[in-house]
Amino acid sequence: MSYKNLKFPEQSLFLITGGAGFIGSNLCESILNMGHRVRCLDDLSTGKIENIDLFTGNQNYEFIKGDIKDIDICMSACKGVDYVLHQAAWGSVPRSIEMPLFYCANNIQGTLNMLEAARQNNVKKFVYASSSSVYGDEPNLPKCEGVEGNLLSPYAVTKRCDEEWAKQYTKHYGLDTYGMRYFNVFGRRQTPDGAYAAVIPKFIKLLMNDEIPTINGDGKQSRDFTYIDNVIEANLKACLASHEAAGEAFNIAYGGREYLIDIYYQLAKALGKNMEPNFGPDRAGDIKHSNADISKAKKLLGYDPQYSFDDGIKLAIDWYKENL
Repeated sequence: MSYKNLKFPEQSLFLITGGAGFIGSNLCESILNMGHRVRCLDDLSTGKIENIDLFTGNQNYEFIKGDIKDIDICMSACKGVDYVLHQAAWGSVPRSIEMPLFYCANNIQGTLNMLEAARQNNVKKFVYASSSSVYGDEPNLPKCEGVEGNLLSPYAVTKRCDEEWAKQYTKHYGLDTYGMRYFNVFGRRQTPDGAYAAVIPKFIKLLMNDEIPTINGDGKQSRDFTYIDNVIEANLKACLASHEAAGEAFNIAYGGREYLIDIYYQLAKALGKNMEPNFGPDRAGDIKHSNADISKAKKLLGYDPQYSFDDGIKLAIDWYKENL
């Protein structure tokens, strides 16, 4: 894995917000395995304690149960921290349409609280989760930073606002910020449960249980599915990026394009199932096609994703077979 040889000062302290979530817990694990210290902040509203149970007892690991909407919690969590990896947010486009006020409070004000806490505690680098949803209805592929369309959901609005606030903190306060525009991340520990679960773990669990999945729309929508280890690499390389690259947002993806219906059949074949899917209505606020130009992240962060979709899906299936 290309991030394992990255050199940080000895005993660096990383604060990972949303550290009990899918991406956050994988970051915790990877950084602990590199021998550095991790402070995990999570209110467990969407994160799961079982994702971080395995770190309990590690002398380099500390857990704070707290909410990023509480500025005092953010301030204390940032004390002595070298690098903030801010993953805490509520995801899901459809849910954001149902809960716009909460998404504003959690994803925008919560991120602003973290930026301010990082500034006041002299954090070296602030790396945060953005999203490919910021491209909205921009039709051209591949998606390229600086060419965004009209936003299609409250969730997308929150992520675009986060990028603008981060830019201000770099410009006015000298806090080096780096936005990670994730494109459909998948892999170990991603939950298959709930109405807003991501499509790959949901399909895998249903197929393993001989239940027929429902595909929203015609299945011809495409996504740049990105394996979790590529995302870990991007976050850690952003922590070592130059000041000149700060204040920017970067596409974090593999640079591929997979169609949902093809993924369904690939998963069914890998799991030895022979079932046709059901088809449902399109989801409100969804982008039809998504594919990333990752040249900016390659140039400015040294990002070099090692895991193709096919590599990642094999590893993901193996993990779910062992853990579901």
